[in-house]
Formats: sequence, structure tokens, C-alpha cells
Amino acid sequence: MADTPAYPTDLQLYIDGEWIGRGDRDVQAVVNPESGETLAELPLATTDDLDRALAAAEIGFREWRNRDVNERGAMLRKTAELLRERAGEIAPLLTMEQGKPVKEAIGEVIGAAALFDWFAEEARRAYGRVLVRPPGQRSMVLQQPIGPVAAFSPWNFPHFLMARKLAPALAAGCSIICKPPEETPACAAALMKCVADAGVPGNVAQLVHGVPAEVSSHLIASPVIRKLSFTGSVPVGKHLMKLAAENVTRTTMELGGHAPVLIFDDCDLDRTLDILVPQKFRNAGQVCVAPTRFYVQSGVYDRFVEEFTSRTEQFTVGSGLEDATQMGPLANARRPEAVGALIDEAKANGARVATGGARYTPTGKDGGFFFQPTVLADVPLEARIMSDEPFGPVALMRPFDSFDEAIEQANRLPYGLAAFAFTENGRQANRLGDLIEAGMVGINTVGISSADAPFGGVKQSGYGSEDGIEGLQAYMVTKAVHQA
Repeated sequence: MADTPAYPTDLQLYIDGEWIGRGDRDVQAVVNPESGETLAELPLATTDDLDRALAAAEIGFREWRNRDVNERGAMLRKTAELLRERAGEIAPLLTMEQGKPVKEAIGEVIGAAALFDWFAEEARRAYGRVLVRPPGQRSMVLQQPIGPVAAFSPWNFPHFLMARKLAPALAAGCSIICKPPEETPACAAALMKCVADAGVPGNVAQLVHGVPAEVSSHLIASPVIRKLSFTGSVPVGKHLMKLAAENVTRTTMELGGHAPVLIFDDCDLDRTLDILVPQKFRNAGQVCVAPTRFYVQSGVYDRFVEEFTSRTEQFTVGSGLEDATQMGPLANARRPEAVGALIDEAKANGARVATGGARYTPTGKDGGFFFQPTVLADVPLEARIMSDEPFGPVALMRPFDSFDEAIEQANRLPYGLAAFAFTENGRQANRLGDLIEAGMVGINTVGISSADAPFGGVKQSGYGSEDGIEGLQAYMVTKAVHQA
């Protein structure tokens, strides 16, 4: 892209309405996953910075909760407007620090705008109710903002997932301290600038970076924080839940999964492949709801594997800033090593590499965290990759014979975030929706995330929902008021 903006070298924190640079703070390098080179140095918040943010959030909450809901909604709609206007500037920053193709990055920014629009309107529908009582008495049920929020979001969708927490918290009347990932600070700052430019006070929405364990323990331990929202891995989520238990802080946890895909022999195979192959390699497979464990009915297994592999081999891997690129590099140096180790272990257990399976260096590149789009066939259940989410561009293929076997395999793991199934049998589709253990099930579609629908998992994939009416309720408490 000829007009790609320069990556900012003056990365900052945003605390109590002030953009704060390095000063004498420790820093962390921000690395370009395409080259492995350092883009800039990110200042890390000190304990004093965090205390200042907490004090500001406490004051900001008292003021913001009393703002007319229409005023809050107008600021959220303005944020959405600014995001759409600036999408062309924000998306290349996201690509430079995360790796995904610019067209995917633009879609992420536009998706974030949709969240702000949805919650701007939904805030006006935080209805309570009046209970039936004798004349002269009143009993009411009210929905009120929970209080200051600590929000932690990951690096795979750093712009959208930060917005998924910011928008409903602000709509509900809460103040919020956002701790997005240190790997992708520029796109997070760009989002916060839109929020600030839309008129949201600086003590209501704040942005900090730092050593994750230190920031999380400090914020969660504070009595100021009334709500914790986290998207990330199961081990880290469990740790944060333990910290939150000390103050009985309410939490929403989206902890990832290992999404099964059930392919029945009566499906429209060409359409199914059209849908699944691009979705598998979107964001280089670094998606918590990515279709990953493909269970294919025996009658179409060989054909499905062959055609999925053929389409995979046509994928263009390269710089996310180039228009022809369909898949960029993995997001950081840890991912190629982790994905490669899982593939090697699967091969040792008998899995067949249909295509890919190794690191990759595109023509004209030197370095970077690229990995080949990969298809593993005949993967045994004993292979670790069938139980541990690869979180990379790897499709795992395994045949099944009966409906009951497919359900058993889909529900085999202790995770239940998303699942997918493809069949043209309506009665079978109904049974799949009932029997699959997941927070979200897509039948003949992978479209399971939208602003008006709840997003969340079951089992060890977490609890609570984001988006939809449930996403607003997550930032509110229920109060009963009785009057005689």
C-alpha cells in the first residue's frame, strides 16, 4: 500500500485524560511480525500510574453514571462514526503490529464501530420492572451500572476485543480501565483516541500497558474495581478468577476453545468448502472460534480432505500490507514454535501432513513469523493437537461413521466456546443445535459473532456473555426497591 502511515514512535498511556509518554518508565519493544524488527518502544505503567488510574476511575464512575443515557449514547455513536472515518488509518497500524491482512484489519475496525452503535441504542433498553403490590405500595426492580471495570483483551483481535468491553461498559454507565496487549498498542491507542474525541471524559475511559501479571494483580486487588472482564487463555483466566475471588469481584471470562466442525455426507460440499477454507485461515488461524477439529463422515472424507487441501495450497501468504495477501504472519515469535511442536508430535503419532506443516519465508522476505497453511489428515485422538488448541493455521481431519459418534467427539473436550456443523437434513440440524455442548453453534454457517447476539462459552471456555442484551447486563447489577 503506497500510502501506508508511519508507525508511531511515541507510544503512550492514557490516564485521567492525559496522554503519557515514556519518561523514566520501563519500556517493551513492539515487534513487527512480518520482519521480526522493532517498531517502537512502549512505556509500561508504574504502580503510581495504576493508582492514579484507579483514583480517576472512581471519580469518573460517580460522574458518568449520572449522565443522561441519551448523552452517553450520542458519544458512543460519535465513536462509531470516528472509527469508520479513520479505519483506513487504523487498519495498517493493526497490520504492522499484529500481521493480519489490511482488508481483515479494516473489517475489525468496522466491526468495532458496529459494537458502539449497538450499545448506544441498547443502553436505553436497560429496563427494570414494577412488581404487583397492594394499592399504596411499590416494589421495583432496577438495573444499575456495576462500577469501575478492569478490562483485559488479547492480541489476536486487539481493536475489536477492546471495543467489545469498552462499548457496553460505557453504555451501562461504568468507568473502565483498559489493559490491551503490549504487542499491539497503536491500534488500541487509536481506538481510545476515538472515544476521547467523541467526548467521553478522560477519567471514564483509560488505557494502560504494563507487565501483565503486575497490572492485573494490582487492579484486581483494588476495592475500586467492581467488575473484571477478560478474554484470553484458560490458565490465565483461572488465575484471574482466583484474584477476583478475594474481593468477590464479578467477572466475565471468554477463555477460548477448540472448535469442532461436523461435516455430514448430505451437506452441500462445494458450499461448505467455500465457507470453511477461508474461515480456517482467517487471521492465520489465531481465532478463538476458528474451525479446527474437522470430523468428516466417512462417505465424503477422502473427497473433503483432497479438496480442502487443494484450496489450502492456493492460499497466498505474505505481507499483510500487500493487497494479494490472504494470510499474513503469525502474531509473535512464540506462535510458530508452538504450532510446529504440536504438528511434529501429531506426525509422530501417525497423522498425515496433507499440505504445509512448517515455517515459511515468502519470496523477498527475510525473517518474520510466517507459517504454512496446514492440513493434517487421519489425526489420532491421542495426538496432543486434538486436545490442545493449536491457535494457528492448522486444520485437523478425522473421519466418523455415525451421528452419535460425531456428537461424542464434538463434546469430548472440556471446552465449549464454538462449534460448527454442515448438513442439509433439517431434523438432524435441530438435533445438532440441541446436543452440541458449546456457547455458540453455527449450522451451515460460520457467522456466529454479531453485535446483537450473545458471545460466550460453557465448561472451561468461560462464563458470562459479551455482545447482545447479555453484554450490557454483564456491566449492571440488579437492585430491588420496596416502598410501603
